[in-house]
Amino acid sequence: MTLTYNVDSTEQTETVGRELAERLERSSRCTFIAMRGEMGVGKTAFTRGFASYFGIKGVKSPTYTVVNEYHGTKNIYHFDFYRLADADDLYSIGYDDIIERRGYFIAEWSERIPEYIPEMSVTVTISRVCSDMDYSGGEQKRIITIDIPYED
Repeated sequence: MTLTYNVDSTEQTETVGRELAERLERSSRCTFIAMRGEMGVGKTAFTRGFASYFGIKGVKSPTYTVVNEYHGTKNIYHFDFYRLADADDLYSIGYDDIIERRGYFIAEWSERIPEYIPEMSVTVTISRVCSDMDYSGGEQKRIITIDIPYED
């Protein structure tokens, strides 16, 4: 199943993340979300919205820590694979132990090490919409595509 959203603000991006959390919580089938999208497109904002559904606040990008762990009504393990060179880097952070835990796993830059993304993962791709640049300081429009490997 593929869901597509057009958003034009951080708040809307967070709302889509929260809606996905609710959908996945109801189905209890998928716990791994593979995030894709260029730098600054809203992957962490999406994760912040997702986490808010479980009562979690203060979500930050794990760019320098590689993984952030959050505890709410469900645990969330938020990865950033951008700085990883290979699978050795992934395992040096304890990835194999972490993904055995209970909770949701969200991996930004999942395309960097695709062989370590579980087969039945939800894939979230955030893309900028090509249009006239907004030089007024406003946000650019985005398209969020969510691929869920099952039908509701």
